[in-house]
Amino acid sequence: MINQVLFALALLITFAVFGYTTWRYVKIFMLTKPAFPVRDFGKRFGLMMKIAIGQTKMFRRPILGLIHALVFWGFLVILFGSIEMVIDGLFGTERSLKFLGGLYDFLMATGDIFAPIIAVAIIIFLSRRLFMHVKRFEGIEMKHISHIDANVALTIILLLMVSLTGMNAAYVAHATSTNTEIYGVFPFGAIITKLFSGLSVETMHTYHEVFWWSHILLIFLFANLLPYSKHFHVFMSVPNVFLSRLEPLGKLPNMESVTREVKLMMNPETAYAAAPADAPVERFGVLDAEDASWKNYLDSLACTECGRCTSVCPANITGKKLSPRKVMMDLRARMKEKRDGLIKQGKDFSDGKSLIRDYISEEELWACTTCNACAKECPINIDHPKFIVDMRRYLVMEEGSAPGELKATFSNIENNGAPWQYSPEDRLVWAEGLEMNKI
Repeated sequence: MINQVLFALALLITFAVFGYTTWRYVKIFMLTKPAFPVRDFGKRFGLMMKIAIGQTKMFRRPILGLIHALVFWGFLVILFGSIEMVIDGLFGTERSLKFLGGLYDFLMATGDIFAPIIAVAIIIFLSRRLFMHVKRFEGIEMKHISHIDANVALTIILLLMVSLTGMNAAYVAHATSTNTEIYGVFPFGAIITKLFSGLSVETMHTYHEVFWWSHILLIFLFANLLPYSKHFHVFMSVPNVFLSRLEPLGKLPNMESVTREVKLMMNPETAYAAAPADAPVERFGVLDAEDASWKNYLDSLACTECGRCTSVCPANITGKKLSPRKVMMDLRARMKEKRDGLIKQGKDFSDGKSLIRDYISEEELWACTTCNACAKECPINIDHPKFIVDMRRYLVMEEGSAPGELKATFSNIENNGAPWQYSPEDRLVWAEGLEMNKI
């Protein structure tokens, strides 16, 4: 009974902290701008199963992709055992889902096998970060805290797998010593039960309890650390893929505010019906974090900081300042910096800073070629170019700020109806005196 009370208290604290964190994120999302209507649920589900669950983009780097996929798939299987542990902890039962029979045996066996596989994978990941110079893990945006964050999260995952394996082995050893029925199949746990040979039954039970509590408390701790870590993608990657833009990557959506102005000129009555004259004036493009859409912010939270986007960016490769990963990390950091004021005072809150210039320079924004290599490579379908273009739109439409070459082009389009510097009447002067063969 004492164990149940302690477990219920730990679970309550976990849900309370997680609920508070979730509430704060919901409040922030409510301050962001609309993105696009979410439709075509069948197509979205297929995309989610292919990219998020199937990990297909990760396999562009076959070996590391397979290792990462095994970790992800293993977590999905082990989640079943975690749910059972919560039920057992609350109601004082043991192996409460054993009534599932063969399915239970299969899931327990799969989880028992995946635990050491994940542990080995995490050791590989940690070794790469600690002892190998992987270029895409570096960059001006990758502060020391980012590396500590990654190492702490990977260490917790490793401890989770060790405690799970120890719990399974202690359970098999204790059940074997007491001649009681073993529920579930534990191939790897059965192999390492020899570690408990020579111990008393009471000691085996104690080991099982220690591993059991260690595992479930680490789960509770990890669940509440994730929203403040780069590993938040554990929660956010699947919904982020499900909510991907379904249009081709190269398609840039029109700005509704501009479209409304055009309609106003073409047909004032229709435009006024859609948007009254006293409607608040919207900002063109993105200046600060609250100008971003909910999908932009979701992208920033889902970003794994893996650097695959930056590693294929032609601007970054040729030495320019642009790093698509940094753009997403900057949005997340800026929103974190400003969120308390935004939650208390709404969108009118200002701290005298902005996302553009204080976090992202104009040089970075204009270095983007909108080739969409970053979005194509991203394993969770983050759309960097659209967000970059939205910030450019602010610079051009609100401040009239752009590189000189672009300003000349804009002026030519305005005056001549084309990007060239001569009038439409002179466009064919170059062809005078040339003989044209008729086909």
